[in-house]
Amino acid sequence: MQIILGLLFGACWGLLAHYTLPRRDTRGPALAPMLGAVVGGGVWLVLTWAGLTVDNGWLWIASLLAPAVVCFVAVPVSTRVRVAHDVRERRRLGVG
Repeated sequence: MQIILGLLFGACWGLLAHYTLPRRDTRGPALAPMLGAVVGGGVWLVLTWAGLTVDNGWLWIASLLAPAVVCFVAVPVSTRVRVAHDVRERRRLGVG
């Protein structure tokens, strides 16, 4: 049941990444929160399977920091990829 905490931490980091990083108009509003939730939940899942319990601080640190790192790295990368793709498509279609 505590895996919900990992999902929630990740979704919050994703929301923060979406609203603080530039070019929000090039990505959907659910991309970053979903990415964060998947990473946060995945880290929590893997570490609990590895034997860590909620009493262990590493479980909390990893489930808080991993989604933050992934979101603040992946969101700008996806934005750059989307902008480059849009430029190529406009050029290919002869628009603007």
